[in-house]
Amino acid sequence: MKTYQLTPGGARQVPLEAASLDQASQRLPQGLYTTFRTYSGGSRVLGLQAHLDRLYQPAAAQGLAPDVSETELRRFLAETCSAMETESRVRLTLAVSDSPGAVFVTIEPFTPLSPETYQRGVNVVSAETARQSPRLKATGFIQSSADLRQLVRNGIFEVLLCRNGSVLEGMTSNFYIIRAGALVTSRNGILLGVTRRAVIRLARGAGLEVEYRAPDLDEPFSEALLSSSSRGIVPIVKIDNRTVGQGIPGKWTKTLMAAYEAYVEKHSQQI
Repeated sequence: MKTYQLTPGGARQVPLEAASLDQASQRLPQGLYTTFRTYSGGSRVLGLQAHLDRLYQPAAAQGLAPDVSETELRRFLAETCSAMETESRVRLTLAVSDSPGAVFVTIEPFTPLSPETYQRGVNVVSAETARQSPRLKATGFIQSSADLRQLVRNGIFEVLLCRNGSVLEGMTSNFYIIRAGALVTSRNGILLGVTRRAVIRLARGAGLEVEYRAPDLDEPFSEALLSSSSRGIVPIVKIDNRTVGQGIPGKWTKTLMAAYEAYVEKHSQQI
């Protein structure tokens, strides 16, 4: 894993010791961030402009001038990611405190989930908590959710953030249920994930209705899934102690997973 700071004079490697992207974020100035993976030998990213917008649009709204432009950042990513021996997982950070405007790039080799994870599904747990500023992906949330992230390190795949028993989103993902021919997902109080746009589009294309509301954990539903830029679509087979559906990935989830793979192949963008 390597971290770089981009400046008008060029990029310099930051001597940062970290075992994960989250640890790296906690050692950098607090700010806005976004995370994604590369495809096609490090040359392509799905929704790269949307990821950049997460940093540059809020900065513009706050009157904050990043140290480098989007064009300069893209150029650095193209050169660095294509030189990696494997696909990369990348985190971009735009500092808003300590060094306002500083731009950092942390890159690690991308390790995909095992095929068995997608075939068997995952177990998640719920927690009554939510982001303070859900429309901003801020590194402060990484620190404030440290206890929940410990659950993930201890074998739970994801933590669902809930308000009064209704699921807003996952800690690092968006959340959906399938009920009576509809994909149900919250639109308010969440971070609008880049992959979420594709999932909603694919659901409509597959014949599912889309219902925007926070799903209730107590309501009946046949399938559940999550999505993120690094993991794609992942089936959920257990929430807390409740088995979802038949305890295996459902037909709609499998349909969306296959459609998503084709979508990435077609729509990932050249860096």
